[in-house]
Amino acid sequence: MKRIQLLLIALIFTGSAFAQQKVSGTVYEDLNANGKKERREKGLPNVAVSNGLQVVQTDKNGKYELPIAEDQTIFVIKPASHELPTDDNNIPQFYYIHKPNGSPTNMKYPGVAPTGKLPKSVDFGLLQGNGNQKFTALIFGDPQPYTLEEIAHFKKGIVSEVENIQGIAFGAALGDLVGDRPDFFPLYTEAVGKIGVPWFQVMGNHDMNFDADKDEYSDESFTANFGPATYAFNYGDAHFVVLEDILYPDPRDGQGYWGGLRSDQLQFLENNLKLVPKDKLVVLLMHIPLFEENGDSFRDADREKILELLSPFAKTLSMSAHTHYMKQTFFGKEDGYNQLKPHHHYNIGTPSGDWYSGKILTDGTPESTMRDGSPKGYLFLDINNTDFKVRYKAAGKPDTYQMEIFAPKVLAKDVRTSSSIVVNFFTGAADDKVRYRINQGEWKNMTQMESYDPTYLLKVYEWDTTEAVMPGRRPSNPAMTDHLWRAPISSNMEVGEHTIEVEATDIFGQVHRGEKTFKVVDAN
Repeated sequence: MKRIQLLLIALIFTGSAFAQQKVSGTVYEDLNANGKKERREKGLPNVAVSNGLQVVQTDKNGKYELPIAEDQTIFVIKPASHELPTDDNNIPQFYYIHKPNGSPTNMKYPGVAPTGKLPKSVDFGLLQGNGNQKFTALIFGDPQPYTLEEIAHFKKGIVSEVENIQGIAFGAALGDLVGDRPDFFPLYTEAVGKIGVPWFQVMGNHDMNFDADKDEYSDESFTANFGPATYAFNYGDAHFVVLEDILYPDPRDGQGYWGGLRSDQLQFLENNLKLVPKDKLVVLLMHIPLFEENGDSFRDADREKILELLSPFAKTLSMSAHTHYMKQTFFGKEDGYNQLKPHHHYNIGTPSGDWYSGKILTDGTPESTMRDGSPKGYLFLDINNTDFKVRYKAAGKPDTYQMEIFAPKVLAKDVRTSSSIVVNFFTGAADDKVRYRINQGEWKNMTQMESYDPTYLLKVYEWDTTEAVMPGRRPSNPAMTDHLWRAPISSNMEVGEHTIEVEATDIFGQVHRGEKTFKVVDAN
């Protein structure tokens, strides 16, 4: 009898412990936007909720239940029909952090304070939305300020240009929100808060807790400020997945970092995509690009798994930053993406450009041209149902500035020259059509090539050949780029000024134009 009683007590305690390993709550429409569920506020059915691993949908009454462990964050996956509440800086509030004992206390930058006992109900209030199928998102690459001066450059050179922008559904920054300074997160959020739209964050390798001894703890400060580093949300017919794709410390040797995903992140991606209708557009937002940069920069098995999980979807896009240059890459069946059209991966430009380097402009901010010759700036992602196109905006330049044309300023008449016309079409892809004409003559195709941008080379060499110290900081050495096009130029024309016209058609069918003049002079 005593043995049976002990067994019953053990079962009771086991059942009690098991009950404590569940989290439940309601996703509801917060009619008065006060963050509290009230009787008249009904639950929302079929809304996805996750613990960062499993993903479930709410029942007809808006209720959900999930397993929960220490150091997990529960979050709602915003449905297209509703909006998320935001804080005073427009940062979405869609999560509950469960860290009863808080983050490790031996870190230089603080993480999450102890959250204590799990609430009886973890509820998520959503706001009424418009459900528009046609919308535009504003996307930043790396802001990456290392100093207070660079935060000021970010505010003045970028944020002021889009402050209180209209017609934007939401914004996102693709990592390196700061430069190794998690204590700058509040200053960053204050800056992007002025843009005036809900603003999502991707974690970058310069946003980490470098004193973490496990990858799971490298995002403690990020989580404390922004919530989960891997999550998802919906707008219109598009499903967005944010992936924290930095393995730190590098599992190969424990030094530095490596591009890739932990097994739990891949499991979340798989569980999440199972619930997404296959006719939706899937957009991945990440920091480190999927392509290889300077060697083995992304774990092959993880890339292959990502592409495998995307394969049921005919329309997909992934976007990254990190490199401080722009590049279009396409992954086909040979890479593991099993669709007729390849998966489009777009590595975008950055607000910090080439890490706030270069000449100081009249507004006091650095020119910051990137290593591929592209200007600092940001991206507009236009989505119409499941179709998308992108538009790059160079900071401080008109919308039409989409290329830089390099050509000799002067040619000696009838003297043979090895000079050429080189066009840097900033958002160009290798198969884009770029053509030119001189003096409204016949249009001729230009030849795509991979090289260094000559205009950017001049900017760098000016710093190396000047005899006086220039304000600012020397730009980085150039990077090879494939969005260059070349054509020959002849001096066999009349003495005087001549006009080069360039027309570039991008992969979305958008046509961009540029002009450059040069002179032919009599050599005698």
